[in-house]
Amino acid sequence: MEKVILIKYGELTTKKKNRSYFVKALLDRISSQLKNLNVQIQRDLSRMLIRVDEEHFSQVLEKLQTIFGIHAYNIAYKVLPIEEEITEMVKEVIKSEDFDTFKVEVKRSNKAFPLTSQEFAKVLGGVVLKNSENKRVDVHHPTLTIHVEIRDKEAFIYTNSYKGLGGYPTGVQGTGLLMLSGGIDSPVAGYLAQKRGIKLEAVYFEALPHTSLEAREKVISLARVLAKYQGDVKLHVVPFTKIQEEIYKNGKPDYTITIMRRMMYRIMERLCKKQKAKCIINGESIGQVASQTLSSMKVINAVTNFPVIRPVACLDKLEIMDIARDIGTYDISILPYEDCCTVFVPKHPVINPTLDTCLAIEKNLNFEKLLDEVVENTFVIKVGCEEQEEFKAFL
Repeated sequence: MEKVILIKYGELTTKKKNRSYFVKALLDRISSQLKNLNVQIQRDLSRMLIRVDEEHFSQVLEKLQTIFGIHAYNIAYKVLPIEEEITEMVKEVIKSEDFDTFKVEVKRSNKAFPLTSQEFAKVLGGVVLKNSENKRVDVHHPTLTIHVEIRDKEAFIYTNSYKGLGGYPTGVQGTGLLMLSGGIDSPVAGYLAQKRGIKLEAVYFEALPHTSLEAREKVISLARVLAKYQGDVKLHVVPFTKIQEEIYKNGKPDYTITIMRRMMYRIMERLCKKQKAKCIINGESIGQVASQTLSSMKVINAVTNFPVIRPVACLDKLEIMDIARDIGTYDISILPYEDCCTVFVPKHPVINPTLDTCLAIEKNLNFEKLLDEVVENTFVIKVGCEEQEEFKAFL
């Protein structure tokens, strides 16, 4: 008998000819997350098996909750696929369970096993009744379900199931650049993008001295949370002050945010090309603020040909806040440090901007030279999932 962890893939099993690629990516991610623990990992196209010593068992279970691509996992007992061994293990398992009703579910991929799944489930049900008092079978709403999986070389018995994060292993879709502000929405958008297999690099638009260094530290803390799900996150810090001041001085007040966002998208496209990223990701939610109406999005989007992914576009604020609390970003996001998007907000921002007006305003701005300067002076902070001194470098 051996205590192991069974990993179930879920969505990855729908990939048919590409399944091996996705399973290999999940194996690499699990191996990376568990590299400092004493584990052995065995995989096939339907399951993954993790062997770990008892000392590190709880740490492994905790790490599994940060890995996308896992549909569910079970703490199971592995025995030989022999009727007597499975029966004895079931007897042992029920000794530590508190239950009134039960059912037994048997899955048998080993066709050499002498009993069918239904036949063996009835046998094991009789074993449970014989070895416990005042218990009864309930196949519809049992308080305990005993799972038995019989394969060619081994059998597994378990009574638990833990939900994984689902999605795809982070990185299988390539890299995307996340517009990471200090707000609630953008880190949630980053988390949801990671769930669909996108590895993140983050971009923070900084407007010193109008914003503070505390605001940057807040964004670093948010990036640190996202790093739990993929490893280190590169945070690109964009010195945005001169562009914002140029817009404020020579622009049209009600179009300030619209023009600012258009400049941000231009910068994001240049950074995407430089970093070989495949898309821009942000926390825009339809209709939440003036720059996030469909009219605004269309006009702002017009400056780039890169795909713009908006994972929270159709969620309301309460739904976004719930996810933020679940992943641990909410309390960081509500810290009172303003980012560049809130510093220059006009009293009455336009909600239905026109492209012609934007182009006319931008003719009065010396922005091409400023964009070159901003991208040249953007620097990178390497953020890990643990609090430590981050590595800073220019691109």
